[in-house]
Amino acid sequence: MTDLGPVAWPPAPIRTDRLVLRAPEARDRAAFIELLASPEVGTYLGGPRPRDELEREMPAGPERRPGIFTADLDGAAIGQVILRRAAGDHTPAAAAGKAELGYQFLPQAWGFGYATEACTAALDWLAGELPGEPVVLFTQTANARSMRLAAKLGFTEAERFEAYGAEQWLGRRPPVAPSG
Repeated sequence: MTDLGPVAWPPAPIRTDRLVLRAPEARDRAAFIELLASPEVGTYLGGPRPRDELEREMPAGPERRPGIFTADLDGAAIGQVILRRAAGDHTPAAAAGKAELGYQFLPQAWGFGYATEACTAALDWLAGELPGEPVVLFTQTANARSMRLAAKLGFTEAERFEAYGAEQWLGRRPPVAPSG
Protein backbone atom coordinates (compact mmCIF):
# COMPACT_ATOMS: atom_id res chain seq x y z
CA MET A 1 0.00 0.00 0.00
CA THR A 2 1.28 3.43 -0.76
CA ASP A 3 0.58 6.34 1.50
CA LEU A 4 -1.13 9.68 1.08
CA GLY A 5 2.02 11.78 1.27
CA PRO A 6 2.28 14.39 4.01
CA VAL A 7 -0.80 13.24 5.94
CA ALA A 8 -0.09 12.54 9.63
CA TRP A 9 -1.10 9.02 10.68
CA PRO A 10 -3.00 7.94 12.58
CA PRO A 11 -5.38 10.89 12.81
CA ALA A 12 -7.58 11.56 15.81
CA PRO A 13 -10.65 9.32 15.69
CA ILE A 14 -13.34 10.65 13.37
CA ARG A 15 -16.80 10.59 14.90
CA THR A 16 -20.04 10.44 12.94
CA ASP A 17 -23.59 10.18 14.24
CA ARG A 18 -23.22 6.42 14.82
CA LEU A 19 -19.65 5.43 14.09
CA VAL A 20 -16.05 6.10 15.01
CA LEU A 21 -13.37 5.80 12.33
CA ARG A 22 -10.09 4.97 14.03
CA ALA A 23 -6.79 3.24 13.47
CA PRO A 24 -6.99 -0.57 13.69
CA GLU A 25 -6.33 -2.11 17.11
CA ALA A 26 -5.53 -5.62 18.35
CA ARG A 27 -9.16 -6.06 19.47
CA ASP A 28 -10.25 -5.84 15.80
CA ARG A 29 -8.43 -9.02 14.76
CA ALA A 30 -11.43 -11.38 15.00
CA ALA A 31 -13.66 -8.99 13.04
CA PHE A 32 -11.05 -8.60 10.29
CA ILE A 33 -10.63 -12.38 10.04
CA GLU A 34 -14.41 -12.67 9.75
CA LEU A 35 -14.43 -9.94 7.09
CA LEU A 36 -11.73 -11.55 4.95
CA ALA A 37 -13.16 -15.08 5.38
CA SER A 38 -16.75 -14.05 4.58
CA PRO A 39 -18.11 -15.57 1.34
CA GLU A 40 -20.52 -12.62 1.01
CA VAL A 41 -17.77 -10.00 1.36
CA GLY A 42 -15.46 -11.95 -0.93
CA THR A 43 -18.01 -12.38 -3.73
CA TYR A 44 -16.60 -9.46 -5.75
CA LEU A 45 -13.09 -9.51 -4.29
CA GLY A 46 -11.75 -12.79 -5.57
CA GLY A 47 -13.53 -14.97 -3.02
CA PRO A 48 -13.08 -15.51 0.69
CA ARG A 49 -9.73 -16.39 2.18
CA PRO A 50 -9.48 -19.60 4.23
CA ARG A 51 -10.10 -18.85 7.91
CA ASP A 52 -7.29 -21.14 9.11
CA GLU A 53 -4.82 -19.34 6.82
CA LEU A 54 -5.98 -15.96 8.16
CA GLU A 55 -5.67 -17.18 11.76
CA ARG A 56 -2.05 -18.20 11.09
CA GLU A 57 -1.01 -15.17 9.04
CA MET A 58 -2.80 -12.21 10.62
CA PRO A 59 -0.64 -10.61 13.32
CA ALA A 60 -2.05 -10.27 16.83
CA GLY A 61 -1.44 -6.53 16.68
CA PRO A 62 -2.37 -4.51 13.62
CA GLU A 63 0.18 -3.05 11.27
CA ARG A 64 0.16 0.76 11.33
CA ARG A 65 -0.51 1.30 7.67
CA PRO A 66 -1.56 4.80 6.69
CA GLY A 67 -5.02 5.09 5.24
CA ILE A 68 -6.75 2.16 6.97
CA PHE A 69 -9.66 3.15 9.20
CA THR A 70 -11.60 0.71 11.34
CA ALA A 71 -15.32 1.48 11.25
CA ASP A 72 -16.37 1.05 14.89
CA LEU A 73 -20.00 0.76 16.03
CA ASP A 74 -20.52 0.83 19.78
CA GLY A 75 -16.96 -0.37 20.43
CA ALA A 76 -16.93 -3.18 17.86
CA ALA A 77 -15.32 -3.24 14.42
CA ILE A 78 -17.92 -3.66 11.67
CA GLY A 79 -15.70 -2.91 8.69
CA GLN A 80 -12.92 -0.83 7.26
CA VAL A 81 -12.45 2.14 4.99
CA ILE A 82 -9.19 2.43 3.08
CA LEU A 83 -7.67 5.51 1.48
CA ARG A 84 -4.45 4.95 -0.45
CA ARG A 85 -2.75 5.83 -3.72
CA ALA A 86 -4.09 3.78 -6.61
CA ALA A 87 -1.34 1.52 -7.93
CA GLY A 88 -0.84 -1.96 -9.27
CA ASP A 89 -0.87 -4.08 -12.38
CA HIS A 90 -4.64 -3.77 -12.88
CA THR A 91 -4.87 0.00 -12.27
CA PRO A 92 -5.89 2.01 -15.34
CA ALA A 93 -3.49 4.81 -16.24
CA ALA A 94 -6.23 7.39 -15.57
CA ALA A 95 -6.31 6.34 -11.89
CA ALA A 96 -2.64 5.68 -11.13
CA GLY A 97 -1.35 7.83 -8.31
CA LYS A 98 -4.74 9.27 -7.37
CA ALA A 99 -6.30 8.79 -3.94
CA GLU A 100 -8.37 5.59 -4.00
CA LEU A 101 -11.30 4.82 -1.70
CA GLY A 102 -11.95 1.22 -0.68
CA TYR A 103 -14.31 -0.29 1.87
CA GLN A 104 -15.42 -3.61 3.31
CA PHE A 105 -18.13 -4.20 5.90
CA LEU A 106 -19.33 -7.33 7.67
CA PRO A 107 -22.56 -8.66 6.10
CA GLN A 108 -24.51 -8.09 9.33
CA ALA A 109 -23.72 -4.36 8.96
CA TRP A 110 -25.08 -4.14 5.41
CA GLY A 111 -28.26 -2.20 4.68
CA PHE A 112 -28.04 0.31 7.54
CA GLY A 113 -26.14 3.11 5.82
CA TYR A 114 -22.92 2.51 7.78
CA ALA A 115 -20.76 2.30 4.65
CA THR A 116 -22.17 5.57 3.33
CA GLU A 117 -21.64 7.26 6.70
CA ALA A 118 -18.10 5.93 7.14
CA CYS A 119 -16.97 6.65 3.57
CA THR A 120 -18.44 10.16 3.66
CA ALA A 121 -16.56 10.88 6.89
CA ALA A 122 -13.29 9.48 5.47
CA LEU A 123 -13.68 11.51 2.27
CA ASP A 124 -14.41 14.67 4.30
CA TRP A 125 -11.28 14.00 6.36
CA LEU A 126 -9.23 13.56 3.19
CA ALA A 127 -10.60 16.82 1.76
CA GLY A 128 -9.43 18.58 4.91
CA GLU A 129 -5.98 16.96 4.81
CA LEU A 130 -5.37 17.19 1.06
CA PRO A 131 -7.60 19.95 -0.32
CA GLY A 132 -8.25 19.59 -4.02
CA GLU A 133 -7.36 15.88 -4.13
CA PRO A 134 -9.50 13.92 -6.62
CA VAL A 135 -10.53 10.44 -5.52
CA VAL A 136 -11.13 7.25 -7.52
CA LEU A 137 -12.99 4.07 -6.66
CA PHE A 138 -12.92 0.63 -8.30
CA THR A 139 -15.66 -1.98 -8.11
CA GLN A 140 -17.01 -4.78 -10.24
CA THR A 141 -19.97 -3.66 -12.33
CA ALA A 142 -21.81 -6.76 -11.04
CA ASN A 143 -21.58 -5.45 -7.45
CA ALA A 144 -24.89 -3.56 -7.34
CA ARG A 145 -24.50 -2.49 -3.69
CA SER A 146 -21.09 -0.99 -4.32
CA MET A 147 -22.28 0.72 -7.50
CA ARG A 148 -25.15 2.35 -5.54
CA LEU A 149 -22.77 3.45 -2.79
CA ALA A 150 -20.38 4.96 -5.34
CA ALA A 151 -23.24 7.01 -6.81
CA LYS A 152 -24.38 8.17 -3.33
CA LEU A 153 -20.82 9.31 -2.61
CA GLY A 154 -20.69 11.36 -5.80
CA PHE A 155 -18.53 9.12 -7.99
CA THR A 156 -19.23 9.11 -11.71
CA GLU A 157 -18.03 6.62 -14.28
CA ALA A 158 -14.62 7.34 -15.77
CA GLU A 159 -14.16 4.02 -17.54
CA ARG A 160 -14.79 0.28 -17.52
CA PHE A 161 -12.11 -2.33 -17.94
CA GLU A 162 -11.48 -6.05 -17.52
CA ALA A 163 -9.45 -7.27 -14.56
CA TYR A 164 -9.55 -10.29 -12.26
CA GLY A 165 -11.79 -12.06 -14.79
CA ALA A 166 -14.64 -9.54 -14.55
CA GLU A 167 -15.75 -6.14 -15.78
CA GLN A 168 -14.51 -3.41 -13.43
CA TRP A 169 -15.88 0.09 -12.98
CA LEU A 170 -13.64 3.07 -12.31
CA GLY A 171 -15.43 5.98 -10.73
CA ARG A 172 -14.00 9.43 -10.20
CA ARG A 173 -15.07 11.97 -7.60
CA PRO A 174 -14.02 15.54 -8.16
CA PRO A 175 -12.35 17.39 -5.29
CA VAL A 176 -14.82 18.69 -2.73
CA ALA A 177 -14.53 21.04 0.22
CA PRO A 178 -14.72 19.43 3.68
CA SER A 179 -18.24 19.38 5.14
CA GLY A 180 -17.40 20.06 8.70
